[in-house]
Amino acid sequence: MQISSNTGLVLEGGGMRGVFTSGVLDALMKHEVYFPYVVAVSAGACNAMSYMSRQPRRARWSNIDMLQKYDYISLKGLVQKGSIFDTDILYERFPNELVPFDYAAYEANAATFEMVTTNCRTGRAMYLSERHDHQRLTQIVKATSALPFVAHIVDVDGIPMLDGGIVDSIPIVRSIDTGHQENVVVLTRNRGYRSSEPDIKMPKFIYREYPRLRVALSRRTAEYNKQLDLIERMEDWGEITVIRPEAPMEVGRITQDVEKLERLYEEGFRLGERFILSAGLV
Repeated sequence: MQISSNTGLVLEGGGMRGVFTSGVLDALMKHEVYFPYVVAVSAGACNAMSYMSRQPRRARWSNIDMLQKYDYISLKGLVQKGSIFDTDILYERFPNELVPFDYAAYEANAATFEMVTTNCRTGRAMYLSERHDHQRLTQIVKATSALPFVAHIVDVDGIPMLDGGIVDSIPIVRSIDTGHQENVVVLTRNRGYRSSEPDIKMPKFIYREYPRLRVALSRRTAEYNKQLDLIERMEDWGEITVIRPEAPMEVGRITQDVEKLERLYEEGFRLGERFILSAGLV
């Protein structure tokens, strides 16, 4: 495999399952394997930030090493502040103080990086990029990972937005539509997984100002499973390369078990290196 201008890297989200992706990305950085186009959702986008700034292990430190120390995921936060995530720690203290983000390296990176959000007004996906405006970049990262029901709606460019995974959990079609015919897709579920969560019609009192968002939420599981069907067909036809966990996941969206998270990170790193060797990229 050769990485050229028409090669894309597609990153799924998945909350704390994203430590698998951070392992894969660290393996890529170890061997200086960089893609000209990256499109990512939710936790995938958060991890991709450190890939775009060329900072190996930064995402691991944020997701694992800092988790117990700062307890930035908690039901207490949901009750007291309306968000299960401590956004001050995640989006202010981490990048600016605790695990500094290299904005200069990020801005100097010539690759295209798109993050997927859901437009609450239209119920459709938006694909956003930002290279220089630090505040707008932070807002986009917040929006792509703002899980419905447990996080605040985020304003970007005057538009209310939530997690991109609501409508485009695996943006392979976006990558192809932007001219990238060869793609490597990093998933956070094993092959054969399908969500068994029931789709239900959202009652009108939920996000009452955004009826199209309610429709999107009502179709979320069905659309995600369709994307998984598409990914497996494309993989079987040899149209894409997929890197995914080998066994059913023992880590959930808000898992805080450090040992489980470390095992998942190491699996991602190992499978990332396997991909690099099998693709002849070293």
